[in-house]
Amino acid sequence: MKLRIQGVGKEFTGRDTQRSFTALDDVNLDVRAGEFLTLVGPSGCGKSTLLDLIAGLAAPTTGRILLDGIPLEGPGLDRGIVLQQYALFPWRTALSNIEFALEGRAATRRERTDLARGYLDLVGLGEFGDRYPHELPLGVPQRVAVARSLAADPAVLLLDEPFAALDAGTRESLQEELVRIWERTGTTLLFTTRSIDEAVYLGRRVAVMASRPGRIQGAVEVDLGPREGDPRGGSRFGEYRHEVWKLLRSDVDQKAPVAS
Repeated sequence: MKLRIQGVGKEFTGRDTQRSFTALDDVNLDVRAGEFLTLVGPSGCGKSTLLDLIAGLAAPTTGRILLDGIPLEGPGLDRGIVLQQYALFPWRTALSNIEFALEGRAATRRERTDLARGYLDLVGLGEFGDRYPHELPLGVPQRVAVARSLAADPAVLLLDEPFAALDAGTRESLQEELVRIWERTGTTLLFTTRSIDEAVYLGRRVAVMASRPGRIQGAVEVDLGPREGDPRGGSRFGEYRHEVWKLLRSDVDQKAPVAS
């Protein structure tokens, strides 16, 4: 198993240090090598908190997270992360932003530039190499951020609702692009979203997260077959969507107040 999350919990303490709340409780999830797994759940359920723990930006209160069987104890280059706010360096061009991820490698400047151009081509942005982030069209900075993360050759790429702020058309276009990139690279991807449709379209498995305290409610294996045309209008897509919806709905029903 590539990534293993075992009994992970996370508590946060309030400013007065007397109160705390539980963001995650006994989260258990395995991610297979080369898998595209989507994690869907409502706002505030702890999706971003879980990705922070995997990235090593925070430590779990309970449980542990293992990558290739080794417990994680902080940030590392073996994990890349792409956020909703793409966080490119504004003073660097698209090409230079990608080169930044390669600066730790034992390579010449020319070799790093050639590698960076290859990753730009991979995400279909070869013509944007000399553009600065503020000069890029809507949606393109996210693709540059994906290319920069892939250039670091991570064992796992974490994507935290990277398309949430985009309009529907741009979002669907980037979803298609991300599937294409994953099929070409075989990188292990963990992608969070609040959208059932996005989760089913992207993921080869969809893990459903319950509302606070966050935990895994269940998972749905997805097989939409060959991507010829848009599968979102097909009956199979609708069936998977309904399975995910039932898992989300069951969490709501469990927490609904009982009438007296």
